[in-house]
This record gives sequence, structure tokens and C-alpha cells, in this order.
Amino acid sequence: MEFRKHRLANGLEIVAECNPAAHTMGLGFFVRTGARDETPELAGISHFLEHMVFKGTPRRSAEDVNREFDEIGAHYNAFTSEESTVYYASVLPEYQGAALDILADIMRPSLRASDFEMEKKVIVEEIQMYLDQPPYGMDDRLKQICFGGHPIANSVIGSEESVTAMSPEQMLLYHRDRYSADNLFIAAAGKVDFDALVEQAEELCGSWDSTNPTRDTPPATMKPAMEHKTLASCTQQYALLLRDAPAAGDADRFAAKLLTTIVGDDSGSRMYWDLVDPGLVESASLGHYEYQGLGMFYTWVACEPDDTADNLARLKEIFEAVERDGITADELTQAKNKVKARVVLGNERPRSRLFNVGGNWLQRREYRAVADDLNAVNSVTLDDVLAVIAKYPLSQYATATVGPLEKL
Repeated sequence: MEFRKHRLANGLEIVAECNPAAHTMGLGFFVRTGARDETPELAGISHFLEHMVFKGTPRRSAEDVNREFDEIGAHYNAFTSEESTVYYASVLPEYQGAALDILADIMRPSLRASDFEMEKKVIVEEIQMYLDQPPYGMDDRLKQICFGGHPIANSVIGSEESVTAMSPEQMLLYHRDRYSADNLFIAAAGKVDFDALVEQAEELCGSWDSTNPTRDTPPATMKPAMEHKTLASCTQQYALLLRDAPAAGDADRFAAKLLTTIVGDDSGSRMYWDLVDPGLVESASLGHYEYQGLGMFYTWVACEPDDTADNLARLKEIFEAVERDGITADELTQAKNKVKARVVLGNERPRSRLFNVGGNWLQRREYRAVADDLNAVNSVTLDDVLAVIAKYPLSQYATATVGPLEKL
């Protein structure tokens, strides 16, 4: 495999992991915009814009976009997160040019006012559906409890109020600013004809303007507060715990992932054996999520309402034992084997490699081969994990609960 990159004169970058032995390829536009880049009055606009991008362009109707993707057998989609909006397609190599033509075209959508008002109703319905499915909605609230007004706490989907108040003019300005040539890039993986990709990108995207947008990445201060919401329609009680953790640019992010595998993996972890296997909870897990400037240790528990207080006490005991006694060499070895297997299995397809290549370029502007991640996991020592435990004690966290309990 070979990693190649190129920058157009307007600042747009093309990065690719070229594998001549592959039979397919993944291709996408990674836009450096998401919930953390939004102001309160524009909450949810990145996700809203993702919907609007598929509503047609000056060259194609919405039906044309879908039909042409189908004609080349593409598996295509898009998603919005706190830090990015990504549009991608998996295709056979002979359709690389056709796929890029469609993807580049929808990066310059028509954004018609009639489509805007119609899609606004769809977004509002999506928000209402989202809030009707506990504990969803509380995860956004938990970030606000834990990190206050930090931009990472912004809701990806926004609120009914913010979306309803949004205007087509605001979206046009947001698109012009955030979808500029120097704020997005093309990523590809698999059987890629890189020279052809660069040549076509120059033709399709070389005239796009650059606006030099910025992103605020302030440090986060964690507050160990708690909030409870009573929702009689729930049959279970949900508890969500959050604290800061190693960020996307931190070298100790690999030790953090091994720590969460040992403590809160969905099989074979301490939380699994102490809480899930005995039937004390329906589910329990601990994960590490990394962003630019900060990371998160996120814990999830679902159980019978009357057992919530006892289970939260048990969970805290698990965390305190980790801080007091550390972890064992056998636990670290098992965690490494799990994580390495997931890295390899999760990257056997070009589309998975696309997200890896694009994600690394988005967060750190670096290329990491599978071997790089495997070596990084292998090199983590017990002392590395203990250092993460000392710097980010798991027993200190913000809590949000939702369920039928009147109080907790």
C-alpha cells in the first residue's frame, strides 16, 4: 500500500491510501465542520445542511443524484458529528471518476428556499423522534453538565427552536464559509488511481474559493455535577457518566482505549463480570472518545429502576479499585489482543480504511497505516495506563440519569 497526497492551488487537499490488490475503493469529502463550530442560534445547521446537500444541484436534481449513484452500484451515505460532516461512496474502481463527479457536484448544492422549508419539517420531526427515545437527548445534556459552555457540548441535531428559527440566508452563508476549498478535503482508499483523482479534482474543484475558516479548541474543565430527569414512559433507568480524557492529539490515547477495554468493554471486562454477567444490569460499558483538544470517558448503564442506586455504587467501587490497585499484566495483554483484532478486522474493507485515512487527516493531518496503530497498541506499558488513571481518575465524573424514578 502507498499513501499519496496533493494540494490544489486553492488549498483543497487530496489524500489516499492506494492498494493495487484491492477490488473496491472508498471515496469521500470530509468537511471540517460540525456541531462544535455552531453558534447557539445556528445549533443543528451542520446536520441540516447535510440533508440539504442531497436536495439537488444546478446540474442534478435530487432524483438524478440518487439515480446516478444507483447506476454505478455505489454504497453511499453521509453523517454529521461534533467535528465533521462526511459524504462518501464505495464503488468499483472503474467508477472512481463517476463517483467523484457526483460527490463534488453535491458539495455545491442549490440550497433552494422551497427545499429548505420542506426539509426543516423533516428535521423537526427527527428531533421529536430523537427525544422520544430515552436516554437519547440526555447525552447532549450530560456534555453540558460536564463541560458547561464548551463548544464540544453543542448538540449535533440542534433543538426544535433553533432549527425552526433558521433561515435559508443563514444556511447559504454557513455553506459558503464552512464548505470552502481550504476547509474540506478528498480522501480515498482501496484501488485508487491517484493521478486521475488529482486531475479530476482539479477540474471539478479547482475554482472553489477559500475562506480560511477557524475552529475554537479551548481546554475543557470537567464539573462532577449530577442531574436526574423523571420520564414515566421509560421501563428501565438509564445512567450516563462522563469525564474528560486524552484528546485526539495526545499520545496517551492508546493507553486510554486499552484502559476502557479492561474496565468497561462489552465482554470480558470488569464491568461485564461484576455487573452484566450476574444480571445486575441490562447493559454497562465504558468507552473513550477523542476530539480535537479534549477527549471523553463515557459510561453507560441501563438497569431496573429500583436497582439504580446500588448499581451506581457498585460502578464507583469498580472505578475506585482501578485507581487504588491498578491493572494486571494479564489484563493489559488481553486488552491489547482485543484492540488489535478489532483494528485489523475493522480495516479489511476499503470503506473502513477510508474512514481511518480521513479521520486521521481530519484530526491530526497525519497518515496512519494499520501497522502504525498495531505498533502503538503493542508499545503501551502498564505504567502508561497507570499514568492515564492518575491523570483522569474514573471515579470523578458528571452524571445524568433518566427513567421512571421520581428521585435518585
